[in-house]
Amino acid sequence: MGTMKLTKKSHACVRLEKDGRTLVIDPGVFTEEDAAVGVDAILVTHEHPDHFSEGHLRAGLAANPDAEIWTLKSVADQLSAAFPGRVHTVGHGDTFTAAGFDVQVHGELHAVIHPDIPRITNVGYLVDGGRVFHPGDALTVPEHPVETLMLPVMAPWSKISEVIDYVREVKPQRAYDIHDALLTDLARPIYDRQIGALGGSEHLRLAPGETADL
Repeated sequence: MGTMKLTKKSHACVRLEKDGRTLVIDPGVFTEEDAAVGVDAILVTHEHPDHFSEGHLRAGLAANPDAEIWTLKSVADQLSAAFPGRVHTVGHGDTFTAAGFDVQVHGELHAVIHPDIPRITNVGYLVDGGRVFHPGDALTVPEHPVETLMLPVMAPWSKISEVIDYVREVKPQRAYDIHDALLTDLARPIYDRQIGALGGSEHLRLAPGETADL
């Protein structure tokens, strides 16, 4: 199996490259404005603006007339009219191929922020048979081995004990931090140490723009 290149973008966004084609997941408002430019496929996990920026998606689709989006209904409904035939609605259990990447959809609901806040839909994407899993804003455990987990480390809906237990449950070969825009530099060593020591998997972090070969 060929090498896949992972590029970390700001917050929850990552770009994956393989065989000359590029897929981006969750280019939101905390992410660089050109995060979706030059890509062949875009995946969006849910409608919250730190994961879904309509402006970023429009820039990506305008830059590449062949680029397409796969996302859940709440996001697709906002884009389908403007980009007919290029926006695909998916849900838990679906499988599809995007820019040469095989994708399985896992999960249905966003994590609980507070009992008084209604939960919205959220899906995670398992890429190329488990080489990468991006859960969006949920601690979804796919019924499939995961090599590289994109790990949401800091969010209004989580605490570090839940993050550690999530790594333990998924049992990836390695976990890379995402959802980290709210995590200060002072706190990063604490998260690195505790997740690395207690999660049971290799714990890694990339700065925005840094890459790794998977």
